[in-house]
Amino acid sequence: MLLLALGYASGAGAQASDPQYFRETGHTVSGEFLAYYRSFKDAVQLFGYPITEAYPKDGLLVQYFQRARFELHPELPAGQRVQLTALGSEVYQPGDPTSNNPDLSCRLFPETGFAVCYSFLDFFDQHGGVAVFGYPISSFEFRGDKLTVQYFEKARFEWRADLPEGQRVRLTDLGRIYFDMELEDVNLLKPIPFEEVNRPIPLLLHSRAFSWKAVVLPTDQQIIYVVAQDQILRPISGATGTATILWPNGRRETLTLITNSNGFGSVPLAFADLPPGSLIIVEISLTKDGLTSATRTSFRIWY
Repeated sequence: MLLLALGYASGAGAQASDPQYFRETGHTVSGEFLAYYRSFKDAVQLFGYPITEAYPKDGLLVQYFQRARFELHPELPAGQRVQLTALGSEVYQPGDPTSNNPDLSCRLFPETGFAVCYSFLDFFDQHGGVAVFGYPISSFEFRGDKLTVQYFEKARFEWRADLPEGQRVRLTDLGRIYFDMELEDVNLLKPIPFEEVNRPIPLLLHSRAFSWKAVVLPTDQQIIYVVAQDQILRPISGATGTATILWPNGRRETLTLITNSNGFGSVPLAFADLPPGSLIIVEISLTKDGLTSATRTSFRIWY
């Protein structure tokens, strides 16, 4: 079975939120990211193994895999919160296109004006189509004597003539390519020993906070998101704390929060007639099993 092939698993009755350790790369997937990963019987082929832990980035929780990057959008409905970064669009640089003309073996996508053909089309249909790969954003392109590629919004297909029949369509490791493009901290790639992952009590509690919208209207709604992690970036659930909002008139409002299985907590805000240009500061304090952490975030009232 796939789960056994991936390394550590909690057994057939494990819940999707149970962490799963991947010995192949030394990283763990949990929560909604794991539920999404497990929803694909060919997850390793499509996404590869995790190459980082989940961590906050630009207001989102993200996790890199060999061929993908998962994003958690907590503002979306359940079942839609995990999105794939459009890695193909991010890394695409035009190459040497072929002169292929779409025929009956091709399907034209009017959304982008490109066609998918032959074995690429078979692979596209068999492994999730637009939902997984997005639309094509290039035609066939030559990238070396034995490599022909086609870019999609979320992936790059490779045709490897040197491989056996039936194995010639591969996905490029765009996750690692994009990781390097973004100049991410290479320490995130370091494998975490299995013994370290299984420590039952975290040694540190790290907290980060970010606002749903960087700027808001004088009368508007806002959500403050908080993420709690331990020293090796594992999510910490059940961390309780407060969010203290410093309003422009000097009033301090304190609201409570608790983190979920992904280490995420949220505090909704609603307000009216705030002074344009004012800066709203939110101070966060978290505690779990005697550990404490504090952070802050802010947002500005737009004119």
